[in-house]
Amino acid sequence: MIIVIAGPTGVGKTKLSIELAKKFNAEIINFDSVQVYRKIDIASAKVTEEEKEGIKHHLIDIKDYDEEYSVYDFQIDSRKIIEKLQKENKNIILVGGTGLYVKACLYDYKFSKEEIKVNYDNLTDKELYNRIIKINKDIVVDKNNRRRLLRTLINLENDNISNNGNDLLYNNTLFIGLTVPRDMLYERINKRVDLMVKNGLLGEAKYFYNKNKDVKSLKTVIGYKELFRYFDNEISLNDAIDLIKKNSRHYAKRQYTFFNNKMNINWFNVDYDNFDNTVNEVINYIEKNI
Repeated sequence: MIIVIAGPTGVGKTKLSIELAKKFNAEIINFDSVQVYRKIDIASAKVTEEEKEGIKHHLIDIKDYDEEYSVYDFQIDSRKIIEKLQKENKNIILVGGTGLYVKACLYDYKFSKEEIKVNYDNLTDKELYNRIIKINKDIVVDKNNRRRLLRTLINLENDNISNNGNDLLYNNTLFIGLTVPRDMLYERINKRVDLMVKNGLLGEAKYFYNKNKDVKSLKTVIGYKELFRYFDNEISLNDAIDLIKKNSRHYAKRQYTFFNNKMNINWFNVDYDNFDNTVNEVINYIEKNI
């Protein structure tokens, strides 16, 4: 059995994954694109050793910050782990927030050789959009969503649009989504950012800023890119923190959109007053559908 736990940042996915892993004797595969990097801990809200409660986790802390790691790499690595665990008759839980990673892992998502090698880092969002419109002026794509722009351009330029990633590869896979009312989620995100700052986010960001702030893997990390601007004296600390909150909220909104549009998610409202209620509701659903 494969259980996917999806949802926006800060909703409680990690806590649920541990409880389900204990219940169903499962191992966990991370599908967060930032948590694969060592020492990017506070900014990524990486699961701690204490939080793991002895549950085996895969694809966390496997790369240094300056090593390349793409969705294609994740596809290869995650499928190898799934194959190994299935041979051992282990249940598998995938948990994270990077929708494209889990899509590439579980569906027939194919990459052309050209797509794997191509690099658009030097293009701005506007330049990406202009190239897309030049190829297909009628296409609809979010101008402010760089990941969506990149994926659309890659597909168009490599003629890799049709029948890509629509079929699920693994039987007995359940998709669980955690959700809360939007205002409650945004309040949790704001408080979470304040806690991250209290727990040392500035020091963590400063460490990588001093290492090499221009490394690709660092420039996309929410929490780092805003504080890098503060370290460059472009904005105040308060403005940087406000930006982290704003960008985190926007990211959560994009996560909802991706999971709703790309996967058959079964959504569960989180009861923060008694999280066991949510855990039991999810367990009951799983046991009825496996």
